Amino acid sequence: MNRHTAELAERLTGEAEKIILGKRTQIRLILTAVLAGGHILLDDLPGVGKTTLVKTLATALGCGFRRIQFTPDLLPSDITGMNIYNQKTGEFQLMQGPVMTNLLLADEINRAIPRTQSALLEAMEERQVTIDGVTYPLPRPFLVMATQNPVEMESTFHLPAAQMDRFMLRLTLGYPEAEEEKLMLERLGDRVPMESVETVTAPEQLWELQAKVGETELAPAVADYIVSLVRATRAHPLVRMGGSPRSSIALFKCAKAYAAIEGQDFVTPDHVQLLAPWCLCHRMVLSNEARFARATAEGILQEILETVPVPPTKEERF
Repeated sequence: MNRHTAELAERLTGEAEKIILGKRTQIRLILTAVLAGGHILLDDLPGVGKTTLVKTLATALGCGFRRIQFTPDLLPSDITGMNIYNQKTGEFQLMQGPVMTNLLLADEINRAIPRTQSALLEAMEERQVTIDGVTYPLPRPFLVMATQNPVEMESTFHLPAAQMDRFMLRLTLGYPEAEEEKLMLERLGDRVPMESVETVTAPEQLWELQAKVGETELAPAVADYIVSLVRATRAHPLVRMGGSPRSSIALFKCAKAYAAIEGQDFVTPDHVQLLAPWCLCHRMVLSNEARFARATAEGILQEILETVPVPPTKEERF
């Protein structure tokens, strides 16, 4: 059933790798979130290709694409849009904001004030925006890919937990290997040949794929395993706030999507274990004791993965 999805994911990965070299894992994880209908936060150093990766994938996906450069003076209406009085007609006219698209790039999202950041919450969760008391549905599919720079603290604002919880995955790209960086210089030089990227899908096809991915089999034992992992993050003594029920749903959907792009018709515990760090760590708020102990969310989650019993795979049951 998922062979077609796997072939399409491979084509999309190939198009992205024309521009982004050596980041196959991250590209596949982003495609996982896209097919699962979730939003992505790219949290990494400047200059590693976060914005270029998003623009490349938008071209390959064939989706409507808009970019917002977040700054301290950005207003909520700069995102959602506003009603403008038309003197010719004597009526107010809706000026749509950049959020009215399929794929929204929120560049350096942590540079905007919290009030502006919160303007995205309704859009991310309910796929709609409210302007002057009137609610407008967003195009389908609608995805937010946000970037933030973790090292610069001046003129930046921490994303609130409520907004972090709405990102299905948080990813990092990291620096390329030496050979990959050399190949990047040889292949790309001083320009990014975006015209070489071919469009593989369309919004309607992507919407259908998201529905089909949801049909991937996930056994009750694997669902119990997901719940056990998330509940363990809440019970850990060094975690002040663990994963929410939304994070259980996110891991559930991601596991199905990842199995689909791998060409498998059912989810295994291996899929859950691979995705758990990207899906859960950014949702964990550590206690003060954890900071004194120099513990990290990644280290705590690894401990949880090693202690929570793993259910048998489908093959092991027969």
